[in-house]
Amino acid sequence: MMIGKGSVNHNSRIFHAQNTDPERSHLNRCYVSEPIREVYHDLFDEAVIRYNEKQTRADRVIDDYYEKIRTGKQEKLFHEVIFQVGNKDDMGVGSPDGETSVKILDKFARGFQERNPHLRLFSAHLHLDEATPHLHLDFIPFTTGSKRGLDTRVSLKQALAAQGFKGGTRQETEWSQWVLSEKKELAKIMERHGVEWEQLGTTDKHLSVLNYEKEQRAKEVAALETKIGSQEQTLNQLSERKKEVESEIEAANKKCEKITARLEKIEQRENLINLNVRRYDDDPEWQLPEPSALMSAKSYKTKIADPFIAKLKNAVRSIVKQYLDLKSSVSDLRRALFTAQERVETLTDRLMEAKEENTKLREVARDFGRVKKAIGAEKTESILMKAHEQEQAEKQIKRKRNDRER
Repeated sequence: MMIGKGSVNHNSRIFHAQNTDPERSHLNRCYVSEPIREVYHDLFDEAVIRYNEKQTRADRVIDDYYEKIRTGKQEKLFHEVIFQVGNKDDMGVGSPDGETSVKILDKFARGFQERNPHLRLFSAHLHLDEATPHLHLDFIPFTTGSKRGLDTRVSLKQALAAQGFKGGTRQETEWSQWVLSEKKELAKIMERHGVEWEQLGTTDKHLSVLNYEKEQRAKEVAALETKIGSQEQTLNQLSERKKEVESEIEAANKKCEKITARLEKIEQRENLINLNVRRYDDDPEWQLPEPSALMSAKSYKTKIADPFIAKLKNAVRSIVKQYLDLKSSVSDLRRALFTAQERVETLTDRLMEAKEENTKLREVARDFGRVKKAIGAEKTESILMKAHEQEQAEKQIKRKRNDRER
């Protein structure tokens, strides 16, 4: 018997370790597989309600008992134990003795919950796709009738005490007594199948296969930590780049809209000028009057023609000036609009590149989701937190080095 890491996703084969054979996974046996959050609700919700009703301070109210235990330090969220009979040499999967081991572990698993009423079993799997048959049992220890805190709460010590295991010395704890009791129960089943328990003391050399599995799983987690860190960095970089490009395109489009609005106003002014020019064709004010009777040519020129021509010249100068001003403004705006449109096209190309990268980003995110699903949300959060802390430490070391160089 050994304490497991509690990788429920691995136990249920949501993901495979390197030492498993997926082609034999259909031979595995599942006795219990319940979502741990739902089990927490079943066990503790009523106790949480009773506890909260007594509270007069808002900071003592428990919103989510699962999260309270998960983030706390007093109790583990759940415990896992692994049982195995023999090793790959004398009880290997597929051998006649291996089949005997399967029968023993099957009988042991089916009686676990009845023997341990205060250890709520929520995941139990017998693995036959590795070298040696072995049993993973995941449970939540709980006690009832508590006088402090919740009347029904998580407690390994009190759960085992309720089952009759009273701790005395450092060696004779509730846990050690319970482990020995379960080993003896397993030994009874072994004896009925003609298998003798060879007690090897504390070294437990017969568990070498399980220890190997433990080491392999640790290596896999380390590799996944590296992969998660790399994917998280790529995810952040691509997200930032996409936001920058979208922001620049939005700014360029707004600039185009302003230029287009100014061009529309200039067009309105141009139409107004054309309207005024056409008005000169019919307006009596801008028609050269006929000479009156007996008016001499010199008098007509001096009094009528010359003033009219001078007035006409002033009007033409004004029109020409307005036209040239408008022409210059239109040229400037068209150059600005052309530049802005080129900018939009460039940014659009960049956005297309960003979208292609975003497709890769989604694949990275899916890979990250697979990794998270494989090793569990809690382990993933722990890995990311460690990676973040390491980055901060490296930045601080770099700043100190730069300060010394200055």
